[in-house]
Amino acid sequence: MALEAGAELAPKTYPITRASLVRYAGASGDFNPIHWSDRVATAVGLPGVIAHGMFTMALVARAVAEWTDGAEVVDLGAKFTNPVVVPDDDEGTAVTVDGTVKSVDDGLVTIQLTVTSGDQKVLGMPKVTVRA
Repeated sequence: MALEAGAELAPKTYPITRASLVRYAGASGDFNPIHWSDRVATAVGLPGVIAHGMFTMALVARAVAEWTDGAEVVDLGAKFTNPVVVPDDDEGTAVTVDGTVKSVDDGLVTIQLTVTSGDQKVLGMPKVTVRA
């Protein structure tokens, strides 16, 4: 895929359910109860069960791989600014990843990202650089 500065990339939306969190916990080994127990999550001040931060970042990496046909990721970073709250129902929630190509220089493509759940940004200053 040819990426040019200024190109807006098609948004990618990924569903997250409590079952997704259980599968991610098993794969990652992160069984922190804030990712499966409403009682524990609310006791520590969260609005409810939240998705793993690294699960959210994995979805970002998935979007990047889809946009770039699996280009090598040179740098991927963000700040976790708001939790992705996952309700205890069959629908769960969704994370949407939007991207705009900021620059293409010496074979490196920098993409500015926006990552949201509902109407709320969940990652601060997310960006990625891939080798074109």
